[in-house]
Amino acid sequence: MAEHVILFTGPMGAGKTTAIESLSEIEVVRTEANNSERHIADKPTTTVALDYGEILIGAEEKVRLYGIPGQKRFDFMWAILKKRAKGMILLVNSDAPDPIEEMLSFIEEFRELYDRGGVVIGVSRADVVAGPTLGDYSDALERTNPDMVIPVFTVDPRNRDQMENVLLALIANIEMRAMFGMMTTEAV
Repeated sequence: MAEHVILFTGPMGAGKTTAIESLSEIEVVRTEANNSERHIADKPTTTVALDYGEILIGAEEKVRLYGIPGQKRFDFMWAILKKRAKGMILLVNSDAPDPIEEMLSFIEEFRELYDRGGVVIGVSRADVVAGPTLGDYSDALERTNPDMVIPVFTVDPRNRDQMENVLLALIANIEMRAMFGMMTTEAV
C-alpha cells in the first residue's frame, strides 16, 4: 500500500484541525489546550503539539494527515513534523490582517516540503470578508518565488468534498513532480 504523509500548516485559526477532522476516517488525535492568545484568534482552544488523522484514497493509498500548531512559539513541533512529510496543505484565513504575508512566511518556513513533494494553498474564510483574491495570492507567490508552481484554492475546511479536492490536487502534484524528476530532496 502506498503511503503519503501530508502536513497541514498555517496560522492559528485557519482551519487545520477542522480540515483534518472533515477528512479523517479514524478518530482524530488532537492536542488542544486553552487558547491564551484570543486576541489573535478568538477560539477557546488551540493545537499545542499536533493533530493526526488518516484517509484512504482508493484501496491502495493511505494518507496520514498531520496538523501543526499555528503559533511560531511551537516551531520545535514544526521541525519534528515536517521531517517525514512529503507535501503540505497551507491554510490561510482570508480575514487575517495580512493573509498574503502569512502565506509567504509559511512558504519560506516550509520550503523543503515543496522541494521534496508539493504544496497546495487553501484560502479559508474567503466568504467572511472581501479580502485578497486568488489572483492576489498567486501574484505574490510568483513575485517572491517565481520558481514555484503552487495551486491556490478557496476552501471551507468543514466541507469534506472541498478538502478532498485540495488533498487530491496535492497528491496529483506530488506524483506528477516525482514522475518528471522535479523534486530536489528526499524525505528523511
